[in-house]
Amino acid sequence: MTSGLDICIVGAGLGGLAAAIALRQQGHRVQIFETSLSNSEIGAAITLTKNALRVLDHLGWNKDNCKVSNHSIQIIRLSADVAPSTTSIFRGSEGGYYCHRVDLHEELKRIAIGEGVGEPVEIKLGCQVMACDPAEGTLTLKDGQIISADMILGADGIHVSSISSLHDFQLELTAVHHPYECTRARCNRASNRNVAFRFLFDAAKLEGQPELAWFIDLPGGRLVESQAHPYHRIFAYLCRSGTLVNVVAQFPDQRDQDQYSWTTLTTRADVLAEFHAYHPHFLRFLELAEDPILLWQLRALSILPTWVRGHAAILGDAAHATLPTLGQGAAMALEDAGTLGVLFPRDTTRAEVEERLKAYEALRKERGELINRESLEQFMLLEKRELMTRSTGMQKAVFEHDAIAVAKGYLATHFNGAV
Repeated sequence: MTSGLDICIVGAGLGGLAAAIALRQQGHRVQIFETSLSNSEIGAAITLTKNALRVLDHLGWNKDNCKVSNHSIQIIRLSADVAPSTTSIFRGSEGGYYCHRVDLHEELKRIAIGEGVGEPVEIKLGCQVMACDPAEGTLTLKDGQIISADMILGADGIHVSSISSLHDFQLELTAVHHPYECTRARCNRASNRNVAFRFLFDAAKLEGQPELAWFIDLPGGRLVESQAHPYHRIFAYLCRSGTLVNVVAQFPDQRDQDQYSWTTLTTRADVLAEFHAYHPHFLRFLELAEDPILLWQLRALSILPTWVRGHAAILGDAAHATLPTLGQGAAMALEDAGTLGVLFPRDTTRAEVEERLKAYEALRKERGELINRESLEQFMLLEKRELMTRSTGMQKAVFEHDAIAVAKGYLATHFNGAV
């Protein structure tokens, strides 16, 4: 039996850590190269639907460590123009969770570097990757060091450096059509003139405020929309065992986004000014915002011609970053990671890497592009707004997908692999 592959992963976010765990557990030696010095995840909460949980179960997570909230995913729609009243309820993925992103990141890091099956993953901090040679399987670091590997995975997000190594040309694509003017952006990262305020606040602040009963009295997420301002919307839910409220407030941005940082600090006053037309009960909710309040540009990758080249591949946001409309960003990264783990059992040789990466693309690219496209269109095109909540077929396609089982089936039929 061979001794496993030497694998390098660029980026120690959720996708990078999940891929490292999946490949470590197959008996490979995995190093992660992370630009930051702390490897501390930032951000607020995320949605974990059943398709994501199947991968996390496969990786051996402990959900109690993640302090998950809301044991079912349902969205209560409210009109922002009048006193709060439920307009419709979507009960989607039973068994899903809301989870603080930092908690999930810490849990994945625990599994990656702790005791368990295979050699612990080595996370190298403060290592900026400057170049990747997919043909040779090498990374060049900022300090000039060249790292050789049997396989390289780019999990460095929408700010990805991996893309330029996978393609011999620079892509410049127009952003998707939208009622607001769109800009052009280099490297596929299309600006669509949408941003979101993101913040958390202590759930204890909700106590004794009857005007916030619309949030307190019903389980699940709350989606607040305005007919007068259809591209303004608020999505909020509890996380961290119900102790924190996570808020995402989207709206169109009239600035030239390419002249601003993709994530900047802002103020409660800015939030209230942007949503001033909302009913006072909703404004009272926004007044509870706590620092840091982030203004986050909502950008998406256009469709890439390939995710793989030679001994290298990309996954997660590096391959299919999109808007948060369907709540599937983390789930798609986890599915990518789980698929890679299954397709690369311990006895995989270096000579087989390119063929296995092509199999990964065959299994994942179409699905990743579907979620990418639908997440964009179901926010930007009013006629498709909330299609996920109306289409049982789409719900089944998204939530019931089992990436691990699909990959095991492919391995058995195409590579005669044991499952």
